[in-house]
Amino acid sequence: MLNSQNSDNTTPFIEIKNLVKHFGPVIALNGVSLSVHPGEVLCLLGDNGAGKSTLIKTLSGVHKPTSGEFLVDGKPVEFGSPRDALDAGIATVYQDLAMIPLMSVSRNFFMGREPMKRIGSFSWFDARFAEKVTHDEMMKIGIDVRDPNQAVGTLSGGERQCVAIARAVYFGAKVLILDEPTSALGVAQTSMVLKYIDAVRSKGLGVIFITHNVRHAYAVGNRFTVLNRGKTLGIFKKDEIAIDELQNLMAGGKELQTLSDELGGTI
Repeated sequence: MLNSQNSDNTTPFIEIKNLVKHFGPVIALNGVSLSVHPGEVLCLLGDNGAGKSTLIKTLSGVHKPTSGEFLVDGKPVEFGSPRDALDAGIATVYQDLAMIPLMSVSRNFFMGREPMKRIGSFSWFDARFAEKVTHDEMMKIGIDVRDPNQAVGTLSGGERQCVAIARAVYFGAKVLILDEPTSALGVAQTSMVLKYIDAVRSKGLGVIFITHNVRHAYAVGNRFTVLNRGKTLGIFKKDEIAIDELQNLMAGGKELQTLSDELGGTI
């Protein structure tokens, strides 16, 4: 099991209190509260429809909350766009990674923030600098991208996840929001990503790890927030809840037990 760290005595990088988000008559979030501290992995768990996607998009500046408090470094914020969230140090790595498979690793690494060379009125992409930085940043996490000019689609799923996380860290993220980073990965690739998440945490960054896999969450998480139908069902430190209890809470243990009884114990 990977190491955990207690960060209770520090000001949270992110803190939300009683966050509410309406889409017309639909209540997507109905009083969600959570915080993430420096050097901490907060795992966000919940079944489909729990409100995880809406919460991610609210934290990352895509949606404006209807009501509630949103604090960054202890100060109230109101994001008008994802750029505002990035400027505040909140970087989101979505499940689809927002990468172009046929584009090089280095081009994907610097996409939207391309380093340029200039002579007079002429400017062009500084490929040599981009390739060196990409190679060096990936080597820091033990991934040897021998040719940063190779198409990012030639990398494994785990390696692409690590490229996306390394990119966010390089550009100054204080908090990483990771949306299902281990879904559809094999055991070896999952291990690679989980170890990198732990390494990022150990450098003092805050991580919000969204996942359906309780075992993956328990391997790296310091605290766990469980959502259910837009509400915070519970917040637990690792030493406060066993993995089986967390699984039952996330999966709706009472509902499953009731259904099992109705079906004669076949579940």
